[in-house]
Amino acid sequence: MAERTSFLRFVRRQINSPWLACIPLTALIIVVWNAAAIAQDVEINEVTVEVVNESVATLQGYLNTIWILVASVLVIFMNAGFGMLETGLCRQKNAVNILTKNLIVFALATVAYWALGFSFMFGAGDSPNAFIGLGGFFLSGESATYGLDPFPGGLPVTVFFLFQVAFSATAATIVSGAVAERIKFNEFLIFSVLLVGIAYPITGHWTWGGGWLSSISILGAEGFSDFAGSTVVHSVGGWAALVGASLLGPRIGKFVDGRPGALPGHNMGFAMLGCLILWIGWFGFNPGSELAANENCAYIAVTTNLAASAGGITATFTSWLKDGKPDLSMVINGILAGLVGITAGCAGVDYWGAIIIGGVAGILVVYSVAFFDSIKIDDPVGAISVHLVNGVWGTLAVGLFATEGGLFYGGGVGQLIIQFIGVAATGAFTVAFSLIVWTILKQIMGIRVSKEEELIGLDISEHGMQAYTGFVTEVDSYGSSTPMTE
Repeated sequence: MAERTSFLRFVRRQINSPWLACIPLTALIIVVWNAAAIAQDVEINEVTVEVVNESVATLQGYLNTIWILVASVLVIFMNAGFGMLETGLCRQKNAVNILTKNLIVFALATVAYWALGFSFMFGAGDSPNAFIGLGGFFLSGESATYGLDPFPGGLPVTVFFLFQVAFSATAATIVSGAVAERIKFNEFLIFSVLLVGIAYPITGHWTWGGGWLSSISILGAEGFSDFAGSTVVHSVGGWAALVGASLLGPRIGKFVDGRPGALPGHNMGFAMLGCLILWIGWFGFNPGSELAANENCAYIAVTTNLAASAGGITATFTSWLKDGKPDLSMVINGILAGLVGITAGCAGVDYWGAIIIGGVAGILVVYSVAFFDSIKIDDPVGAISVHLVNGVWGTLAVGLFATEGGLFYGGGVGQLIIQFIGVAATGAFTVAFSLIVWTILKQIMGIRVSKEEELIGLDISEHGMQAYTGFVTEVDSYGSSTPMTE
């Protein structure tokens, strides 16, 4: 009992103690301190999230830049494919000339596009123009000058230029194949510079640079659609090639008594290798046109590959049925036709659409080559049939097979009409420009080598060298040069 009384006395003394007042104060300090700590954590988290977001955006920007740089290299390497293909499908006495053209054209295209073409195509200037771009000549503008967002949201101007200049050179290289074995070297170079520096970027501006075709609207559909350049690149080169080949006339010996004769290429191994290089390069051409490193790139690569494969298959069996034997040159051109055909719609069609587009392209190229032979337009490598005919087909096919807006997918005819207008307008301008330039060159300087130069071969007459030094060759009455055994 005494112990209990002592304990109660002790508790009373503690309750009456001044230290009791510290309890609420301590509780208040703890609450405030905890709130401050929580607020600090929230502030730190917000800053951290912002920093992380900026880092992710910067990393994505670097990935986009690296991918487009790689894609640019793949497209540039396609020049090797064009060179091998054209050389193999032509005669050996013109091999040096063809290889030289394909090499120097890229160098000339780079300088011409740097000085003028890039600005004509993408330059915005102070007041954007629906017909032609202006501003930022010689690559002197900032991102906004060329319609790009600042890095990392947009690509650096440098890598965007590199990718686009690779495309521009392709248009000029297409012309080389159609006018091969009889064009003067100097005049071809002049035409190439003017095409890349002026004509190609103007029509390209209409579609890719914010020009009038990109904003045209019909029946609810809006904007001419050419994702990677079936029209912007390939049919432009094809139209220029058609005009040039028409004005040049056929090679000596190509038509005998009004009927097309065979002037076979000298190395089908070169031609096959060139086709394969081009096929691989197209994985930079089409997926790179996404202009970003994302999941769509793989999808575009698959549609591209399906169309190429379908084109090769249908061309093989079409030529087999038509001529009795499978023709390697038609297999090659069928694959390339499928690639050209899918280029406009590779990002917007499904897998079945890609197969159909490529398959039709393979059939078209076989009959197109025969058609141009029938009207006596000599195209040694089938460039017009591959790039013009199937560039047009692939562009129109967007209006049919696009999963968003295509006629076969419930989109109506609006997009198809816009596609037709884009094809017609681009073709008309390119034909008019090419006709003027080729005609002026023909009248002032002449565009075709002499009969003697053509018979002996452009390697000797234009370059003073041979591709196969040490081999004894024989030249027939039509100028076909074949190896002989010493």
